[in-house]
Amino acid sequence: MLSAALVGVEAALVRVEVDVAPGLPAFTTVGLPDSAVRESRERVRTAIRNAGFAFPSDRITVNLAPADVRKEGTSFDLPIALGILAATGAVRNGQIGLFAVVGELALDGQIQGVRGALAVGLACRRQGIETLVVPLANYGEAQAVDGLRVLAAPTLRDAVSLLNGGDPVLVAPSAPRPPAAAADDLDFSDVRGQSHAKRALEIAAAGAHNVLLVGPPGGGKTMLARRLAAILPPLSRDEVIEASTIWSVAGLLPRHGELMGRRPFRAPHHTISVSGLIGGGGPPHPGEVTLAHLGVLFLDELPEFSRCASPLRTAASRLPAPAVSATSPPASSSSPLPTRAVEAAIRSTRACARPPSAIDTSAAYPARSSIASICRSSCRRWRQVTFTAGIPGTPARRSGRAWTSRAGGNAIGSAPAASASTR
Repeated sequence: MLSAALVGVEAALVRVEVDVAPGLPAFTTVGLPDSAVRESRERVRTAIRNAGFAFPSDRITVNLAPADVRKEGTSFDLPIALGILAATGAVRNGQIGLFAVVGELALDGQIQGVRGALAVGLACRRQGIETLVVPLANYGEAQAVDGLRVLAAPTLRDAVSLLNGGDPVLVAPSAPRPPAAAADDLDFSDVRGQSHAKRALEIAAAGAHNVLLVGPPGGGKTMLARRLAAILPPLSRDEVIEASTIWSVAGLLPRHGELMGRRPFRAPHHTISVSGLIGGGGPPHPGEVTLAHLGVLFLDELPEFSRCASPLRTAASRLPAPAVSATSPPASSSSPLPTRAVEAAIRSTRACARPPSAIDTSAAYPARSSIASICRSSCRRWRQVTFTAGIPGTPARRSGRAWTSRAGGNAIGSAPAASASTR
């Protein structure tokens, strides 16, 4: 019987082998399982009995192959239970052809939803698997995979009936929901003035460029950056599947069965760990950079991300590429994680009468002057443009800066007032 394990943002097919042999009662799971998979023996035993089937009082050995891929999560509950029932004769193999199964079992035999069902469906299509049996909660997202027959099973008894050739469970189509608004209902048209900064954001959105806003506190940098996602083009069909797969693996879809309706917007705090920002672990899990794939990654107060300086430099330098991946931190798997997003970053300057003349973080952050090297290396040869407010009586300290990239035409800027003159 086939199932799947999540590796990064993709799924790898796993063969679930069950052997029931005479001997003292025992239940052993091998094949590099984690604690959640090892604990499944209690859920499986109780669910089989409460579903009305007999649980064998023999020695049960479950092998999850290939054995060199780590298995984690609760999605192996249902394939293990069906494998035991097939070994005892309750399930007749070959009734629905080649199939894969994922699902978590409750103690009463109900099948709970799992994360990554969309990634499992894509893996089945790549490997030529014709049928996928999923929990009822995951039926909608698995149905998004073209060319795959998806069967929903609310309970363990329904899953046994499906494998024995019974009629599929009829799933009522969900009511269409209105189009999702931009994150937090933020609209770019709400901004008044700020012509230079708005122009920079429009260029960044049109060309998928990174953008860095630099200026004094209260100049409107955060307000503008949080509205960047509202002017990005809508997701195409392939992009919806790609972004929804990542969020399904992370368990962050709005609800089971609902795909992404808008481009993601992620705003991690500067106290986030390296693995939380870039992703990692074994198997690797997506971080904030990957969750922002095809959307916006917002880094408020960029110099405060000093702990993540080296990984951030690596990821940021790859963001504008058409096909990119970030490698997990050392001592973890090197599976690629997609990181194609528009990076919007903010750095506040300290109020001072000295006009800005160069990339200088020592004035605002005396202890973090090394952050200037991050800006130079990750943003790839930014050219600075200085502009000051054109309102009479505005002191020189109310000034901002903008950068454009010589290489890619990226535009970066902030303007504290509606009227500004570029020099």
